[in-house]
Amino acid sequence: MWRSLWRSKDRFSLQYFERVLAELRQIKVVDVYNRESVIDLLQSIVEIVTYGDRQDPLIFECFMEHQVLAEFVRLLQISGNSRIEASLLQYLSIMIQNLDSEQAIYYCLSNGYINSIIVHQYNFDAGDLALYYVSFLRAVSSKVNRDTLCLLVKVHGDVVVSFPLYGEALKFAQHGEKMIQTAIRALTLNIYNVSDDMVYDFLTTPPASKYFSDLVHSLREQCLHLDALIHSVGEKCTPQRREDIFLKTDKIVDDLYYFKDILSVGESRLSMVVAQKLLGFLIFPILLPLLQLGEIKGLNISAVTSLYIVSRLLQVVGGKSLTNVVAALLFYPYITFNTEYSTNGDKGDSFNDTNSFSNFLNDINILERSILECEGAENINTNRLLGHLVEYESSNYHFIRNPRGADAFSERSGILAYIFSENHSISFLSLFLLIIIMESKDLGYFFASVLGLSQIQDSMTLNISNSPIADGSILARFMPQILEAFLKILASQPPVSPLIQWHTGWFLRKLFIFQGKMLSDDAIHIFNTSYKQSCERLQKELDECWFDHILDTVKREWGGCKTALEEPTQAKDPLFALELAVCQQTMDGSSTSSHFAWQRMVDAVKVFLLHLQLRALIIMGDLIERPILKSLNFPKSDSGKAFTADISSASFGSEVPLGSGIPCRIAFSNAGIRDIYLIPVARGISGKLILAEKHPFRNQRGVVIAIAPLAGLCPKIDKDHSTWLHLRIREFDPKFTVARGHPAKSSGPAVDGRWTLGFPSAKACENARLLILEEICKQRTFVESILDPLLQDDYMENMLDSQDN
Repeated sequence: MWRSLWRSKDRFSLQYFERVLAELRQIKVVDVYNRESVIDLLQSIVEIVTYGDRQDPLIFECFMEHQVLAEFVRLLQISGNSRIEASLLQYLSIMIQNLDSEQAIYYCLSNGYINSIIVHQYNFDAGDLALYYVSFLRAVSSKVNRDTLCLLVKVHGDVVVSFPLYGEALKFAQHGEKMIQTAIRALTLNIYNVSDDMVYDFLTTPPASKYFSDLVHSLREQCLHLDALIHSVGEKCTPQRREDIFLKTDKIVDDLYYFKDILSVGESRLSMVVAQKLLGFLIFPILLPLLQLGEIKGLNISAVTSLYIVSRLLQVVGGKSLTNVVAALLFYPYITFNTEYSTNGDKGDSFNDTNSFSNFLNDINILERSILECEGAENINTNRLLGHLVEYESSNYHFIRNPRGADAFSERSGILAYIFSENHSISFLSLFLLIIIMESKDLGYFFASVLGLSQIQDSMTLNISNSPIADGSILARFMPQILEAFLKILASQPPVSPLIQWHTGWFLRKLFIFQGKMLSDDAIHIFNTSYKQSCERLQKELDECWFDHILDTVKREWGGCKTALEEPTQAKDPLFALELAVCQQTMDGSSTSSHFAWQRMVDAVKVFLLHLQLRALIIMGDLIERPILKSLNFPKSDSGKAFTADISSASFGSEVPLGSGIPCRIAFSNAGIRDIYLIPVARGISGKLILAEKHPFRNQRGVVIAIAPLAGLCPKIDKDHSTWLHLRIREFDPKFTVARGHPAKSSGPAVDGRWTLGFPSAKACENARLLILEEICKQRTFVESILDPLLQDDYMENMLDSQDN
């Protein structure tokens, strides 16, 4: 403890290092009386060795000569105090991380000292020892390469029989601490990237390969928990429930990215075992019951969750094998009856054959072989994986033999049955899965041909993300029906929420691209009906209390709508479909408060812009970059002046002329009854109702004491008092919503204010009401004149003309 006080300036010298080592060797027991000094010794040794590795080779030679790592092992053996263990692991981690020379790293990993520290029996129940231990393991793994890996494994003959670093690390693979899980995954990836053939054989065979089974089983359990969250009975659509679903999906996606990192190592044995585990324990158990191709006991996941999981798996992990096996399962019924590869030429008999599913897979095997040879050695042996499915047919699963003939599959079945589902969540997710497969660069030539997406090229390279479907294919047969089904979602009544309509628009844009030709008359009729409804909703908002913000909302939401429609498939998160399954979202137009009226106006603008962009896509073949409006150069208010002749720019406390004002009275709760002048004024898109009090010293001048927006005033004369005029004042401020991008969390929306003005006569009260309405009409007319081009039927033609010019 006192050593830190007498450390000399030469504490990085060889002599000082030898003195510290001598002091360390004198330690015979570690207890409460000397543990602080032992910790201090460990710190000094690590500091000097790190310095010596970079500055003084003699220090590290001394470190090797005195076998300091053996002393570390001895300290662990004579001390059961976790404080010492934690400190030793911490300082040792720091030393290993900071070693630069290959000689130093090689020495530290040799002689078995690191393995002895790894396999030491620690008591992880106390404190943060597990975190220090895992950090130490990760530090060791970061210094391992193909030349030093052999120093950490135990070999018998040509076979690796033990790998302490890997084996002890996996004991923490399912630890509840996120930081420890992350460290273990980084460690395993470090090992996978530097392993040799002997180590890969060890990693991919039992018992070490059980780790991959455990990973998939853990992922499968998370899928079950997610499904339970989505379908929990009795729970309302609360923010907490949405947050729980988000956190669960986030963890699932995090695990999928880990699988992707493992496959990205590019080692065939490693990739094979991981792909087989994913197929056998996740994909087959989910898809076979879903597509009614097989039954499995003990697993009951809903269609919504199943489609979400498989979509995310292909979206994140992907790869030739997984993509093509999923495609084989999805299109099995259609391929069976739409190809010429039946062994006996009778398609119906082929399906009834007890080995029909195996025959189908064998057909795929033969048809894919030539393509797979062209795709290169990086392919993960799809043939073997397809054969793996045949193995499951005879062992783990009971496959359903559907006795129906070929005509049965002319109806909607398989994946198409889900695309045409009345449940929007299911239809969204099933089409999303189909689009992922259609756009995948890993989709085999055979399946691209079946879908009608392939273009025969000399290089045998497919680029199908923007290819129109070929006539006679599965998609060509069902695409018009799919388009109409999703157009009906757009036109549904009551309308679904704008967010869901934007997602629907994303799907429609993809379908328009794949269609590659004009829509059918029925599809155009459905869209035109929906487009007309969106125009009517927007026009209705011109008569509501937020019409003065419509133009700003159009400008603000335009870019967001275009971005949402053009979002790449790989970047799109299908979580929205799960949220839709939990909370059925529709447009609420029942409330009359200004808060809900604001949201209704924004929703109407979003829906209209979506329809406008889809109409442009149908007519022009592309989205509109920016809207064409008559003018957006509106007069700006000058609220900085205390006195101004322009009443429209008046602000609180400024002076205004009272010539156009109507005298009245108003009662304030904290100021009593006051004589004022009412001055409504509209200029451009801005409109104000000014209440001014007569200036005490200047005739025909007034001082502004209150201002309210013209829009939303709704002036009404009291039924019982004809000289009283009631005005509604918008209290909700949309600027806070726009700044955050979403409504602020609060106990509830602000309650609208009310002003009641008293006039000397009923005629004066009526004149005031008419004057307010006249100014509101002027303001609304100006807004309508700017917005009018967007609402015209010939807007697209004008757009084309402007582009030509």
